[in-house]
Amino acid sequence: MTSRLPGTHVMTVRGPVAPEQIGFTLPHEHLYVRFWEIDARYDSPHLLDDDDVLADELATFQAQGGTCLVDLTTPNIGRQPARLRALSERTGLAVVMGCGWYRRTYYLPEEGLERRPVQELADELLREIAAGVGETGVRPGVIGEIGAEKSWVSPIEERVHRAAARAQRATGYPLATHSRLSEVALAQLTILEDEGADLTRVVVGHADSYAHLAYYLRVLERGASLSFDNIGSPIGGGDLPANRHHERIARLIADLVSRGFGDRLLLSHDICESFQLHYYGGIGFGYLVDRFLPLLRETGVPEEAITTMTVDNPRRWLTIR
Repeated sequence: MTSRLPGTHVMTVRGPVAPEQIGFTLPHEHLYVRFWEIDARYDSPHLLDDDDVLADELATFQAQGGTCLVDLTTPNIGRQPARLRALSERTGLAVVMGCGWYRRTYYLPEEGLERRPVQELADELLREIAAGVGETGVRPGVIGEIGAEKSWVSPIEERVHRAAARAQRATGYPLATHSRLSEVALAQLTILEDEGADLTRVVVGHADSYAHLAYYLRVLERGASLSFDNIGSPIGGGDLPANRHHERIARLIADLVSRGFGDRLLLSHDICESFQLHYYGGIGFGYLVDRFLPLLRETGVPEEAITTMTVDNPRRWLTIR
């Protein structure tokens, strides 16, 4: 039996909270990831697996006014509901957990995704959303990140996208995509829309990995939002160093804000490995406030728009009605 939920809420790992309790939010991060344990992947041994270090790192974000973090780690790349809840209780930070399946390379054989009907996959998501994960009872608050491996959506990825769309349609949940280094998000949105998903509840991930204004405008015209969530990373910058790449991203964001799209943009880091933390010499969860938001201000983005991108937009996206 599931407990009765309030009519409008944000679902955190500690249960539903009123939307007004959610302030400055990082909408695309990972607190526990097991990339290195995926068969044939040996390039990512830097696991986030120290709760003491994570608590200290998150304290930096909280000291900047941070109130909420969205962990988009799916089960097949190491999601740990009980540890997320314990970390949230320890720090006081609201943590929202994802659900679903990441992208093709990371699908596990035992999941049998290529053999199961789309509706069966959708029902699995709906069970988690309704009753929580196993004996933990921890409920996801967002579907995703649902990904495409390359610049196209493979047949097995299409099944996952269709299942995610059906679960989104049935629940009104927010949905996050992994859409990297190409215009693949446009194909993803077509699949989601074909299944009746509400594209205004979809956030397209890793927008800064493909820095093209025309692409951004096509996504926004479909009703979806854009997540610039590799802040602090040079991904998508080609030969440019990270700081130069982010100057270009800041100019593109300023352009989108000037066009009236400030209410459809979100900002985050996508931290998923230990070397990205301050403790190991990386950017840490405070980079957005310390380095990128000042760059946006220098580029001419008004303070009101920054608040919209960091507080209002993620709050609206996470709110379940």
